[in-house]
Amino acid sequence: MKIEQDYSLYEHNTFHLDVKTRWFMEYESEEELLRILHDEYFQESLSLHIGSGSNLLFIGDFNGVILHSAIRGITIKEETEDSVTLRVGAAEIWDDVVAYAVNKGWGGIENLSLIPGETGAAAIQNIGAYGMEIQDVIESVEAYNQLSFEKRTFSKAECGYSYRSSIFKNEHSDPYIITYINIRLAKQPSFVLYYGNLHESLAAYDEVNLVNIREAICAIRLSKLPDANEFGNAGSFFMNPVISKQHFDALSEKFGEMPHYPVSEAEVKIPAGWLIEQCGFKGKTHGHVGVYEKQALVIVNLGGATGDEIALVAESIRQAVYDKFKIELTPEVKYIG
Repeated sequence: MKIEQDYSLYEHNTFHLDVKTRWFMEYESEEELLRILHDEYFQESLSLHIGSGSNLLFIGDFNGVILHSAIRGITIKEETEDSVTLRVGAAEIWDDVVAYAVNKGWGGIENLSLIPGETGAAAIQNIGAYGMEIQDVIESVEAYNQLSFEKRTFSKAECGYSYRSSIFKNEHSDPYIITYINIRLAKQPSFVLYYGNLHESLAAYDEVNLVNIREAICAIRLSKLPDANEFGNAGSFFMNPVISKQHFDALSEKFGEMPHYPVSEAEVKIPAGWLIEQCGFKGKTHGHVGVYEKQALVIVNLGGATGDEIALVAESIRQAVYDKFKIELTPEVKYIG
């Protein structure tokens, strides 16, 4: 177990904000997690459990305890002729899990390649890309109740998954800490190719298979997203908004054809990046903060930015999109502080 005081969180948030936490505690097993949860000082302190910090925006120092999992491992829990179920530690880097599955020839998460973050956080966030979401493969999630200290295994249905959300993000539910997730992958996968420009990118390959799909998606993401080591960022800052078909039709009459994806007969999803670009933010800088030149959905720390400065730019974007389209953008990034 690792316990540090006045600990820098620079390496624990992908915006690379120079903030500190009063205490940092990292556990390597469920037993160590239980010891922390039972500790009286921990119970009385403000606490926050984090993954790699790829969806966090620290407004300032954290006056409490930052908790982090070091539970790793990928093991086969069950295997049949058609599928395999993996038990994955919450601290496993998500893209390492995708690479492992693809190399084994197991499908179901290949379109989620190169999404930053750890596996536990991926299950909380219900990450998604190119027509796939992690909920598509979740069998169950193992977690500890932070108040009662009891372990519970949530079925997929009990996780309450929806777009970029789950019961684990619900502030009205008891707080849970995920230790393992169980995912079911297919040995004869069905490919999801007709989303974004993935199908066009795969035209350059002689064969469509898991390895080539992963390679194509990695290339697309690298061409659109900045290297977090060069420019601190949290990937997509806002969620793609879902609006009524009636609202969409009215906007189409005013602004012409808009990119969209049907959600149901009554709703459509609009790419948030397109909305932001129409408001003139793409490639613009605001002091130490910029909107990435290749993808308007990404806000970057150009060096030396504070959480407040990033939040102000995000708010100006949100307001401009609302003023022009009457669409509310919701941050995918969680504000801390």
